[in-house]
Amino acid sequence: MTSQVTLPLWAFVLILTFAAVTFASHFLFPSVRWFFRRRMERAVRRLNKRLERPIQPFKLLRRQDMIQRLVYDPEVTQAIVEHAKAEGVREDVAFERARRYAKEIVPSFSAWAYFGFAIRAAKLLSTSLYRVRMVHHDTGLADVDPEATVVFVMNHRSNMDYVLVTYLAADRSALSYAVGEWAHVWPLSRLIRAMGAYFIRRKSRNDLYRKVLGKYVQQATAAGVTQAVFPEGGLSLDGGLSLPKVGILKYILEGAASAERDVVFVPVALNYDRVLEDTILCRAHDTGTRRFGARISVVFRAILRQVWLRVTGRFHRFGYAAVSFGEPLLLSDIGSAPHKPEALSRLIMTRIADAVPVLPVPLVAALLLRDGPMTRDTLEVAFAKSLKALESGRLHLPRNNRDYAVEFGLRNLQERGIVETDRDMLTIPAHKAGLARFYANSIRHLL
Repeated sequence: MTSQVTLPLWAFVLILTFAAVTFASHFLFPSVRWFFRRRMERAVRRLNKRLERPIQPFKLLRRQDMIQRLVYDPEVTQAIVEHAKAEGVREDVAFERARRYAKEIVPSFSAWAYFGFAIRAAKLLSTSLYRVRMVHHDTGLADVDPEATVVFVMNHRSNMDYVLVTYLAADRSALSYAVGEWAHVWPLSRLIRAMGAYFIRRKSRNDLYRKVLGKYVQQATAAGVTQAVFPEGGLSLDGGLSLPKVGILKYILEGAASAERDVVFVPVALNYDRVLEDTILCRAHDTGTRRFGARISVVFRAILRQVWLRVTGRFHRFGYAAVSFGEPLLLSDIGSAPHKPEALSRLIMTRIADAVPVLPVPLVAALLLRDGPMTRDTLEVAFAKSLKALESGRLHLPRNNRDYAVEFGLRNLQERGIVETDRDMLTIPAHKAGLARFYANSIRHLL
């Protein structure tokens, strides 16, 4: 027992490594995880005191636990059996497929990533690119049943929508977004997942996938998780409001019904003096396809160009970005169940349409398209008449000055060549008419 054993150095190092790993996994890591878990719980309690809608415990579950809870749900289990029969595969193969879908969908929310990084980054990016304005923000959430599930429903103008609403809703709650395939690239996907967003395949028709996705949304709704969804289902290609989809909304209604929980839909309307992807969206509209030609290299080149302009002192912000919170819609106030998602989605889009902010660039573009070439004085008169016809609650008038608003909107359009001056007449050249309509369409329903 006391005799010596001689080992090669590599074997001795290997044994020490295994011993260190075993000690860490059995004794050190659990203690460290417990320590950080306690710190996180204290931080969340402090956060919840200042948030209008506290973070629900469901969001704080370990991601692996959420995945297990999802794939072992009785309805998902039944869908796995049916999928195995339909596809002619073994049930364990179908189960692994469902688990893969669950791993793809389920987020891994981090309070630090959301409130420590994402909120600050969203504020920096939003205020660096735009003059951000809140046109109307009294959502009335303070008077709503604290047990109700809050769902922010928004029109989708730009991928900046995620950033802008995250920044402006920072004092209300941690929003859980439904994010499309565009963000499913590393390392962006890791950050988005840590912010509590869940990924969806918008065009998938796979029954098993739809069941797993639907069950996750139902569980989140039943647990009271604050969500943010785009009823239109994707970016607007022509700048105007699109017909609503009912997929996610249907799952939300099912989750609310199963938990007997009320749902508050908060309309959020966004508008911009300049949409970053406007030319890409216009090309997609002209070709009739939703395949956007914005590779990651194109995005990085655009970012580097803006950085260079800022370094050289030639950068100007892209005008105003405005957000307006409309009148909340309580599920319990619109009749008895069962609620039809089609009718509800149309009602929600009506509330969003009523709240769309009116900004200088869209209004100037709309007037020039409607009335044709005109002088600067004629444009100011038409602008003034439009202001009288519009409700002041949705209007943002820079510096509260009509003449400055005309000057600001006209200058932005002229810098991009959307408006030209020919013998004192302001005109929109034919090759830029599509871009002008893109901005005018955002307020077309209000004029």
